[in-house]
Amino acid sequence: MRWQSTLAAVSIAAAIGATADPALSQEGGAARNPALGKHLAPADQVIAIRAGRMFESKSGAILNNQIILIKGDRIANVGSSVDIPAGARVIDLSSATVMPGMIDAHVHVVTGGATPTQRALIALANAQIDLQAGFTTVLDMDSRGGFNTVDLRDAINSGLVQGPRMQVVGQSLNQRATNYYPDSESVRFLDSFTEKKNVNSPWLARAAVREAKLHGVDWIKIYTTQDFVGPVHMWKPDATLVNSPSLTYEEVEAIVDEAHRLGLKVACHTYGGEGMYSCINAGVDAPNHLLELDDKGIETILEKKLYYVPTVDDLIALEPGDLRDTGGRNSRLKLLEQAVRKAVAAGVTIVFGSGATSPAIPHGKQANQFAYYARWGMSPAQALQTAYMPAAKMLNYDWANQIGSIDRGKFADIIAVSGNPLADVTEMERVKFVMKGGVVIRNEAPPGALARAQ
Repeated sequence: MRWQSTLAAVSIAAAIGATADPALSQEGGAARNPALGKHLAPADQVIAIRAGRMFESKSGAILNNQIILIKGDRIANVGSSVDIPAGARVIDLSSATVMPGMIDAHVHVVTGGATPTQRALIALANAQIDLQAGFTTVLDMDSRGGFNTVDLRDAINSGLVQGPRMQVVGQSLNQRATNYYPDSESVRFLDSFTEKKNVNSPWLARAAVREAKLHGVDWIKIYTTQDFVGPVHMWKPDATLVNSPSLTYEEVEAIVDEAHRLGLKVACHTYGGEGMYSCINAGVDAPNHLLELDDKGIETILEKKLYYVPTVDDLIALEPGDLRDTGGRNSRLKLLEQAVRKAVAAGVTIVFGSGATSPAIPHGKQANQFAYYARWGMSPAQALQTAYMPAAKMLNYDWANQIGSIDRGKFADIIAVSGNPLADVTEMERVKFVMKGGVVIRNEAPPGALARAQ
């Protein structure tokens, strides 16, 4: 299973900074890189998948004995009476439950590295781990210091390397400030505090969005709550969150307006308080976390038809430290459970986003989040649906027309599990088959199930 290290080693040089026009040689000529397209499906291929059970992600129902016909990288037809053309490659998943590829709308693939090359290698490896786990599409929510996720996205799209479909925020507009800076760091204050983007006014905020746009991002990510006031970090003595606001409402409003004007969407990290209301009142497309979500906030989210990305896995990893710091009285995970239960009861649209970032919140393991949703007020079908059409609709560029369900004309992004995930949502943690765009990424079906030419 250490497939990703070999692939990364042979391809990463091309994945860093060279994908804006990957057809050009280092000398500036027009020589085509022969590796381009290596990981894309042949346009003339025909595959038929026999699905014993198929999860219909729009309705949440299980359909029996379906045929999924694939031509090139797209689904050509699906149904119980679809004819399999002569010569088609048949993949027999008649003993499995077949589903669309999952969408994780909050990951961080850049999770360390002392050099740019190390960071890019780690990002590629993490992206490929997510793909192997059945997440055929991810939204990267902060490349943490640079824009190599833009290059990674482009390298995947060109078929140069294997990975999930990606939308990326690149470098965030990061006003989070988890602690105050020692005086010795004051000369670097703006450099550390905003990742070189000065957003200290609505007009500078607009300029920061424009700069990010020119780096090729799909989204803008902002942080609107800080985690400290003076020496008090994260938790007040009464075990409530600090939630010191950072950006003003006028700055958030300017960011959202400028991003939408330029064709980008906006995600917001916020736990609560004024920062949370700044995000949802300004119409941020993807409010994340929202630990102090109340009736007023829910009313605004419903009115503006916003999506809520809770990031359960992110807070599972923080639970032990939170319980220690509050004497067992509170944690961000406890607050999130309360917020999610309220949101589900009110009909807020929940989108699957894990916060995966190795090693504390490992990539490839984030499907454990479905079980939390099922315990927090969702039916198993509703829990699974968070990773499908709602997530696809939230993404930029109308991707709901391309992914999120097994439908004619959409990309052939398909996974399978052995059992019935509506009876046991933990089946999603044991994906056995992954296809992205008509290319089989992984198959651990029983011997003889990956079959023959007809």
